[in-house]
Amino acid sequence: MGTNSNIQWTDATWNVARGCTKVSNGCKFCYMMREANWRGYKGNVVTKTKTVFRLPLTIKVPSKIFTSSLTDFFHEDIDPFRDEAWDIIRRCPQHTFQILTKRPERIAANLPADWWVEPYPNVWLGVSVEDQKNAYKRIPILLTVPAVVHFLSCEPLLGELDLKLEDIEWVIVGGESGFGKFPEDKNVKWQYRMCELDWIEGIVDRCTYTHVPVFVKQLGTDLSKMLAMSDGHGGDINEFPINVRVRQFPNG
Repeated sequence: MGTNSNIQWTDATWNVARGCTKVSNGCKFCYMMREANWRGYKGNVVTKTKTVFRLPLTIKVPSKIFTSSLTDFFHEDIDPFRDEAWDIIRRCPQHTFQILTKRPERIAANLPADWWVEPYPNVWLGVSVEDQKNAYKRIPILLTVPAVVHFLSCEPLLGELDLKLEDIEWVIVGGESGFGKFPEDKNVKWQYRMCELDWIEGIVDRCTYTHVPVFVKQLGTDLSKMLAMSDGHGGDINEFPINVRVRQFPNG
């Protein structure tokens, strides 16, 4: 976590906590749980960070900041200190905070009171939609909350999506990364699931048709192997098929 993020669609990652609990199919091979295993902390226990909790206050250059990559900002265990995080966000109007959640049903009750007067201009709110079930479930809830940017993260993309993009300002898409294919490589702990190029192409085409900016983050390990890409995550845009070689941001 820090000011040199490896996540292509942001400049920095800010984790107010680390640790989470799984809520849907997209969580099955969670990269945070994988990192927790490597680093020796309990991935299913939410713990407030110490050295990086005030990180945005130290970043001088206006930046896009993903909040948070190792937890879910709207997880119930963050309730005791979420107001402290909102205060830091208010004090950093030069930054853009990209908040992505799998818990949209908790957004409205956990926004600061002044949000309802005017949504913070430096906060984008998004939901993960890894499959059609969660697209149907999460997108309508997200859109009940006012925000300057509503966005979707279709990662890990686990199937073909029929997206209704009215009032959506940005879409991210990416395949899953890992070390063994599910379910074939049963002895490999951290696996990846298949991702069809057609699924990614369908999202790009839909976004292009509706004039919604789209950001193809990575093709994932499955397509990386199929297409003989040098990047194991399929994240090098120069190796993408030309029709999905697109990385756009919301207008303005």
